[in-house]
Amino acid sequence: MTETLILSDVLDLNAAEPLKAELLALRGHPVILDASAVQRLGGLCLQILMSARKTWAADGVNLSLGSVSQYWTEQWAAYGAPDFNTEGALA
Repeated sequence: MTETLILSDVLDLNAAEPLKAELLALRGHPVILDASAVQRLGGLCLQILMSARKTWAADGVNLSLGSVSQYWTEQWAAYGAPDFNTEGALA
């Protein structure tokens, strides 16, 4: 069964540890990230999400991005990060 993780509207330094804990609790399960409420994406949370993407791919489990906000799209691109749904995706 695929789990859905709704991301906080502000993914800053204060959100990093809770985000990490939520992801670790879901490890081994297929997960869809809902970024539709995200208004601010900080560098540390970006790193946590990219690490999670690599971890899920290495585990052979799907971690994908569902709905996203315009802010998410703009800020993800501003970091120069690769497309979430294709980077490290399962073949």
